[in-house]
Amino acid sequence: MSPRSSTRKAGSGDVAGPAMVKEAARLLQGNQACALGAVAAGCRFFAGYPITPSSEVAEWMARELPEVDGVFVQMEDEIASMGAVIGASLGGVKAMTATSGPGFSLKQENLGFAAATEVPCVVVNVMRGGPSTGLPTRPSQGDLMQARWGTHGDHPIIVLTPWSVAEIHDETVRAFNLSERFRVPVVVLYDELIGHLRETFSLPTPESLLRVERAGAKGAPEDFLPYAETPDGVPPMARPGMGYRTHTTGLTHGPDGFPTQEPAEVARAMERLLGKLAVGGAEIESVHQEQAEDAEVLVVAVGITARAARRAVQQVRAEGIAAGLFRPVTLWPFPEQTLREACQGVRAVLVPEMNAGQLVLEVQRHFSGPIIPLNRLDGESIPPQDIANQIRTLSAHG
Repeated sequence: MSPRSSTRKAGSGDVAGPAMVKEAARLLQGNQACALGAVAAGCRFFAGYPITPSSEVAEWMARELPEVDGVFVQMEDEIASMGAVIGASLGGVKAMTATSGPGFSLKQENLGFAAATEVPCVVVNVMRGGPSTGLPTRPSQGDLMQARWGTHGDHPIIVLTPWSVAEIHDETVRAFNLSERFRVPVVVLYDELIGHLRETFSLPTPESLLRVERAGAKGAPEDFLPYAETPDGVPPMARPGMGYRTHTTGLTHGPDGFPTQEPAEVARAMERLLGKLAVGGAEIESVHQEQAEDAEVLVVAVGITARAARRAVQQVRAEGIAAGLFRPVTLWPFPEQTLREACQGVRAVLVPEMNAGQLVLEVQRHFSGPIIPLNRLDGESIPPQDIANQIRTLSAHG
């Protein structure tokens, strides 16, 4: 059975509607659960290009979308895939693509365009070893920083990091809800092992899911501003055929959508663009903690590594060592205040990750005590025993 969060802080973390109804338990692959979650969330357009280890997402979308009058398109490359997704979303349809590291790199320019023009969309990145073509069939967590900073310039983006098949489904649903709510690209980021893992769980019925729709334009067409300043920083979005004029450009633009280089107007536009995620922080943040309230050694991890860390914490707790787990489900915006609170009273933080050291950089910004990285770069996951041994060492030297 898949692991479930025991402690969680989240605004939109729950995907259930008022009355949760579940289907019979099913054995599902992670990538399949992603596709089913997307369709259940209302996704009706997928454009992508096959790439290991994410190809099953596309294969299942090709199967599921026609059943709900959706559209699947295999594009000529990842650049075109991202462009098609943006176009479909501008047309009023919930849209998604899926890829892995090399394709994710190709999507970055259009991801920046989606962030600048505030086009809701979801991008799934099933991580594999790199750089370049790297290790196509082996797991990695080397895209954590790229997911946040891959495109140029200051830009808003949300990144979710599930650790189980069930959570891939739930976080894909939440990705669409957050994307529609905040008019922002959302990345669902998980490693190859999670994508190809098979676990048994009960899917919620689509009818019982909470589904968020983007705010639509209202009022007189002549008064409509496509990028108007609003209390929550998220302007309403016009659909084609509604009679509202929208000017869409990747150039920095004012409330009317037309390019501007006037410093005061540029500053206001950027403050709103970046500030809307800060305003909605409580809705966006989601973390999972286990036995962190009295931990002397705190393990911070995501994805398959967090599952190994969970087992390691259980092992050393049985030996009388006070260890805990802190897992950012929402990786970006990073849950910095929640981490600082979790680190109170902690003697040391251990950050295991399948890369040369990325998550540890963010932890270092928010904890001034000893921070120990535990890295692996050979295409294999970090076993629980390695994490447990490091916890024991830190405890002994505390």
